[in-house]
Amino acid sequence: MTDRSPKPPSIKRLTERLKVRAGLTRYSAVEFLIALVLLLVVTPFVEGLNQAELLEGVLLTVVLCSAVLAVGAEPRTLKIAVALSIPAVVAKWANHFAPALIPAEVFLLPGMAFVVFVIFQLLRFILSASRVNTEVLCAGIATYLTFGLLWTFAYVLTARVTPNAFSVAGIAGSKVLSGFDALYFSYVTLCTVGFGDITPTSPVSRMLAVLEALTGTIYLAVLVARLVSMYSVSGLPTQTDNS
Repeated sequence: MTDRSPKPPSIKRLTERLKVRAGLTRYSAVEFLIALVLLLVVTPFVEGLNQAELLEGVLLTVVLCSAVLAVGAEPRTLKIAVALSIPAVVAKWANHFAPALIPAEVFLLPGMAFVVFVIFQLLRFILSASRVNTEVLCAGIATYLTFGLLWTFAYVLTARVTPNAFSVAGIAGSKVLSGFDALYFSYVTLCTVGFGDITPTSPVSRMLAVLEALTGTIYLAVLVARLVSMYSVSGLPTQTDNS
């Protein structure tokens, strides 16, 4: 007679389970998506408060830290993510406490580099996934929202370099785009809504707006096609099922 009693899990399997529970072997796309949505929803309500910049800095730091966890599935990727995020976070808080010494551009450049890395890793995860699940869906939505965050940084940087790069309806002259205005304009452009209350007026700002609108449209088309393809493949019967 053969012994069919369940064998105790090996040390390797226990280690893998612990890593999964700790989030070291999977993408924490759900947590990252929640942080992005929180940034979008909360930011307009803290704009008028006395500590608005402090609260916005906290929200942005939470988003950046959750992005590190979202793409840090592999040790090498985690090290690169930490190395790219630290300069952005440090520069953000240095600009907050000493804006005269540390300009905002010092944060925007490393912030954009880190966000580009996050988008690349999320796209790699989506394209290499074998089936559609919650992590893949959340990663797809988070990637779309991260595109808006990337262009937000780009718009703020452009507005600081060229103060007349944007025109706001109802305000005479030009206005340096920042805070929720930049966030709002970025996501409105990404969705190709275009209310017209904020208008790009310089060649660089117009070029960025066109690129963002194209990116948002193309990404949604590619994402839907990829998800449908994965779902169709996963639903096909295998040879074992046909036999």
